[in-house]
Amino acid sequence: MILKTEGIVLKTFDLRETSRIAIFFTKEYGKVSGVLKGIRKDHKKFGSSVERFTVNDIVYYQYRNSDLHLISHCDLKSYFYPIRQDLQKTLAASYILELVNMIMPPEEKNDRIYRLMMDFLESLQTEKDTSALVHFFQVKTLAYSGFKPHLDTCLKCKKKIDAAARFSMKEGGLVCLDCSAGDVTLENLSPGAVSSILYVERNDWPTCLRLKLTESVQKELKYVLNNFLVFHLGRKLKSAKYLK
Repeated sequence: MILKTEGIVLKTFDLRETSRIAIFFTKEYGKVSGVLKGIRKDHKKFGSSVERFTVNDIVYYQYRNSDLHLISHCDLKSYFYPIRQDLQKTLAASYILELVNMIMPPEEKNDRIYRLMMDFLESLQTEKDTSALVHFFQVKTLAYSGFKPHLDTCLKCKKKIDAAARFSMKEGGLVCLDCSAGDVTLENLSPGAVSSILYVERNDWPTCLRLKLTESVQKELKYVLNNFLVFHLGRKLKSAKYLK
């Protein structure tokens, strides 16, 4: 079957002497892996060099018995040049690519994740606070992929939390101070950090950009979100250690 779609390059690696494998997150078909035969030998064979976080129009032959398909056409649409001129922005883009590649299953469409990636990359070109953008992306990715933390009420007593609380990595949510007494496995989370996560979960991307995170809240979010992802994914994201 021949399929056509738009996709963001998540990762590439060389195949033999002349070809390359690229992993795309596509608009219509989710995460798709394909071979671009001969691209390293003849750079003009495709209209794109398939660099990471470029957006491309691709045409591919879908093999029914394999997760690796044949890319016949790949034309560049967006390069995001301003991101590539800034090391911290490039590292932030690399992180979200690795996160999506790790968290999303092959060939499962997710419109919201695709739009979120585009919103992130477009904002990253001009926004100065790259750390805040990464936290917004983490929170929304968790919500859109089924890993959403439980933050509205206490996991133990079910009462609404409206003050400081503690976070359970294992159970993926908040525990009130009364229920968490004596439990050394839980992490402290301030009301400001909790309300920031809920704000991002409940609002669209342009509205999230209006949220200003204090330095202390950013430190909390970085620690809790990164460790929450590690706990539930079973391994660390390599690019996370390079983020501010």
